[in-house]
Amino acid sequence: MTQQEYAEKTLALAQKTEQRLAALCDLYLPQNARIGQAARYSLLGGGKRVRAVLTLAACELAGAPAEQALEYACALEMLHCYSLIHDDLPCMDDDDFRRGRPSCHKQYGEATALLAADALVTAAFEVIAHTSLPAQSCVQAAAVLAKAGGARGMLYGQELDKRYETQPATEAQLCELHAHKTGALIVAAVELGCLAAGAGETLRTALTRYAAELGLVFQIVDDILDVTATTAELGKPAGSDASMDKTTFVTLYGLDGARALSIRHNQAALDALHGFGEEAAFLRLLADDLLQRKK
Repeated sequence: MTQQEYAEKTLALAQKTEQRLAALCDLYLPQNARIGQAARYSLLGGGKRVRAVLTLAACELAGAPAEQALEYACALEMLHCYSLIHDDLPCMDDDDFRRGRPSCHKQYGEATALLAADALVTAAFEVIAHTSLPAQSCVQAAAVLAKAGGARGMLYGQELDKRYETQPATEAQLCELHAHKTGALIVAAVELGCLAAGAGETLRTALTRYAAELGLVFQIVDDILDVTATTAELGKPAGSDASMDKTTFVTLYGLDGARALSIRHNQAALDALHGFGEEAAFLRLLADDLLQRKK
């Protein structure tokens, strides 16, 4: 697969997601309610759709059409968006901007933003409940999403993130934090794609390893960009980690050390795909793309 083919496929998968998300909003997030307006503002306000693309690509690698996993991909994006709205609230990271626009609570107020986020997470499970996939697949998908987003996954990572604002973290603690806060939903993405396609255990195990490493790469690069990129480039406040005195991979290892660490984890992600040949080319290029991203 060439870089051009990769770019075209990434765009196509992201566009499929955007179109379906817009349709699902009409079903589950009505605009006659202010919380529906706020939820749509955040959900349809752009973003890389990395998790959705991963879900669709995993489904394809397992031998099914990407569209078969589209509802699962959209449900995951809804849950991810709810977490971003909560992240930006004053009681969490207190960020005024997200994706180049005022964050949800700055645009709609804290109470409405809180309710909009709640609407998104509940809509995510409603989407899964109404897919046309087999009932057993839907039940398993709901379990995957709940675990990844709950107290054993992302929410625990957010708890740790707050803890390490007031005390330093070791490398092991930082990896534990981000394996939950960032990595849990990225692992869930490939698990959902595999579920939609009915993938075998060998592929599911390999993609879980790949996604776990990818989650660390994503976070390490985030830490690097927080130091090296501008607010305009990121679409959110740059330097926020330093302003909150957070332990990051950059504070632990410096920029060069963090870059070297991201390369090692990227190679581990690629190693997990060994044996899948050209069929996994897209996922290899996606890993490299995330390693080299500038925003």
